[in-house]
Amino acid sequence: MKVLSKILSVVVGLTVINVWLFRSDKSTSYRGGDANSLMEEFVVYGLGDYFLTIGIIKVGLAVLLILSLYYKKLRMFSALGIGLMMIVAIYMHFSIGDELIKSMPASIMLLSCLIIAYSSKKSVK
Repeated sequence: MKVLSKILSVVVGLTVINVWLFRSDKSTSYRGGDANSLMEEFVVYGLGDYFLTIGIIKVGLAVLLILSLYYKKLRMFSALGIGLMMIVAIYMHFSIGDELIKSMPASIMLLSCLIIAYSSKKSVK
């Protein structure tokens, strides 16, 4: 379980960084509504004013999650932080009537974060 947690920490961390720093202007079939970029997606959700703030928080948590490979005390906080963000992302998809498939990446990330947090809790005992 420890190895899985470490692998998921890297995958989740790098995925969040990739989406926010390298793919934010790219269109994907998972964008909310008819958005073609991450910024447009936030506008669709009515969160355009919070785009930069949320981006900084998500990228910061992703960096902490990767650093948790070396500093284990960061793992629970960063995994639960990203997990909470994924719950909100899933909610936003449903709130605008997106089809279920569009919330799949956030759902997978949420599940991954829960596994990371669970294994982090188990290793503390």
